[in-house]
Amino acid sequence: MSRKYGDFMLLKLGSKPTLVVSSANAAKEIFKTHDLAFSNRPRSSISCKLLYNCRDIAFSNYGEYWRKMKSLCVLQLLSNTRVQSFRKMREEETALMVENIKRSSSSSLMNLSEILMTLTNDVICRAAFGRKRSEEKRTNNSNLKELLQMFVEVQGAFSVGSFIPWLGWIDRVSGLEGRVEKIAKQFDVMLEGILQEHIDDSLDTQGDGDKHGEGEKMKDFVDVLLEAQGENSQEFIIDRVSIKAIILDMFVAGTDTSYTGLEWAMSELLRHPKVMKQLQEEVRRITQGRISVIEDELEQMKYLKAVIKETLRLHPPVPLLVSRESSKDVEIYGYNIAAKTQVIINAWAIQRDPEFWEEPNKFCPERFLDSAVDFRGQDFQLIPFGAGRRSCPGISFASVITELVLANLVYAFDWTMPVHEVKCEALDMKESTGTAIHRRDPLLAIATPYCC
Repeated sequence: MSRKYGDFMLLKLGSKPTLVVSSANAAKEIFKTHDLAFSNRPRSSISCKLLYNCRDIAFSNYGEYWRKMKSLCVLQLLSNTRVQSFRKMREEETALMVENIKRSSSSSLMNLSEILMTLTNDVICRAAFGRKRSEEKRTNNSNLKELLQMFVEVQGAFSVGSFIPWLGWIDRVSGLEGRVEKIAKQFDVMLEGILQEHIDDSLDTQGDGDKHGEGEKMKDFVDVLLEAQGENSQEFIIDRVSIKAIILDMFVAGTDTSYTGLEWAMSELLRHPKVMKQLQEEVRRITQGRISVIEDELEQMKYLKAVIKETLRLHPPVPLLVSRESSKDVEIYGYNIAAKTQVIINAWAIQRDPEFWEEPNKFCPERFLDSAVDFRGQDFQLIPFGAGRRSCPGISFASVITELVLANLVYAFDWTMPVHEVKCEALDMKESTGTAIHRRDPLLAIATPYCC
């Protein structure tokens, strides 16, 4: 449609005028030139129910509340210092994943999708909550991974009532409202329990001191937010609901984007054995016989970074990003865009635009080896995490997990396709539907431990 109608398309989705942006230059107008005017989020009944009336970072409207919460997250939760503080934990979880694969490698095919989701889930749980919860049954017979999958599924569902209010009853009849309310309640029960555990632990520590002589406990996200709540000033008050909304944001976004990127990266490497071999040679040369790859070595791995950039170019985790909404009338390229217009940035189309990318549908990490183009929001032809003031604040956290895990997977194992998919190009790359795009089918592969 964009090739036929241009960079800007105005659609009428029910009662909502919707602007679809499909080129890097047009995206720059939204993200940079008119960033402030497009910093609101359209209200969605699903997001409001799942995210405490949009009290989180991703879906709250632009204003004083959002600025304070974003500042808190950037400075306290996702700063470089905080991200580095979780280094040992990331390396521990990655090493555990490698050992689990080695124990199972002789028995059958590896379900890499399941392995990668568990790994990212455990890393985020330890960073956000202080401990892993992947095996716990705390949410009415749904474990955390299942609950996360249901959350992502309903968040990407089409709500008739959000676009045609007088037909909102369809969401009730279809069962969508009931599913959203059930998932929101299950997450709330889990988050309430986590908050109370941290509060009780804090009281015990204050009462008993450091009984075990273990030194100071590494602070997780909940600890930091509870401390911020204790330091509330008259200018800004963070309450219990806001803490739950932020933690839910971190958990869902952190798990889903990291897992999705890794799943697509391994899919592309299996389809392109020459790229896999070149990446393995780089990682194994730099690591030089160590037991595993450590984070200190990642900066030297230029081809690894190129593989990840190319994966994010072809497979942005959220291909339409998170929608924005204009807060006032704006004129761009001679077009008048009215206030309250929903804006969809088609990152998928932008990142495959032949104006910027030679052979745009080809997986070619080499295109990034001599290129300064990056995905941190300054180059509008590569925007998997968005750009401007509403870009994803967790880019650094997600990047280091992706690099560390992918480097260790290709270092520790030689990967081959299942017998029924002998030809690499036979690997099915069909996508799921929803806000975040995963593989439709699990990624299966055979792992052979590499002997240094």
